[in-house]
Amino acid sequence: MPAGDTPPNSTRRSTGQRLLRGARTSLFSALASLRESAMALLPIVLVVAFFEWVVLRQPIPNLGRIVMGALMVVAGLAMFVRGLQMALFPLGEEMAWNFVRRGNLWWLLIFAFTLGFGTTVAEPALIAIAEEAASVASQGGVIGHDDAAMSSYALGLRLTVAVSVGVALVAGVFRILKGWPVQYLIMGGYVGVVLMTVIAPPEIIGIAYDSGGVTTSTVTVPLVAALGIGLASSIKGRSPMIDGFGLIAFASLTPMIFVMAYGLLTQGGTA
Repeated sequence: MPAGDTPPNSTRRSTGQRLLRGARTSLFSALASLRESAMALLPIVLVVAFFEWVVLRQPIPNLGRIVMGALMVVAGLAMFVRGLQMALFPLGEEMAWNFVRRGNLWWLLIFAFTLGFGTTVAEPALIAIAEEAASVASQGGVIGHDDAAMSSYALGLRLTVAVSVGVALVAGVFRILKGWPVQYLIMGGYVGVVLMTVIAPPEIIGIAYDSGGVTTSTVTVPLVAALGIGLASSIKGRSPMIDGFGLIAFASLTPMIFVMAYGLLTQGGTA
């Protein structure tokens, strides 16, 4: 064998050791994620068990099925959080860096709007509450009782919320670029919420308030947070701690105003 060549057995042994170390690291990381997910769900399990056994004094129905479902939730939550760390957070920050590097404001704002719109339309919580709101509105006589009317109402509600989140991200990105204090914009936004509450139909107010919460769920939050932090980190003179956060607050504020405006257009005002 020529001098300096690595023996085949040594190469295979080194490769096997690297693979073993990688597998061990991945296993420990997966176990840590499972443990963290289980600890996050433990308070919920304890509260349900306490009220079921101590207050109601009843056995938990279908215990085996519930335990199996809880284990699936733990595994799913662990994989979801791990996926966020591996993919969505780095992706959002990298895209923010790239847009700032290109120096094109319009493309950045278009990206912010489409990101907010696309993630919100796909939000499972929003789909569920829109369908439930359409069903309740139909039962209350606000809209027709046919499937077409309920589907149209639910779709309009979803699109309204999605547009509002897109607008919120555009405003939030512009705020980061300009360095405006977030608290003044938030206070002004809530003044708008109060004013809209006065004139909006009573039937839409509760839906509007809840819409602000469901938009900041599993799909929207990771990408929105990563966009804000990445953008603030890539601009000279901006602090990720001071300027990077606040987009999620915008995303939960604007749907309340937009949904009440949707109610005004479809149902009329309080007068």
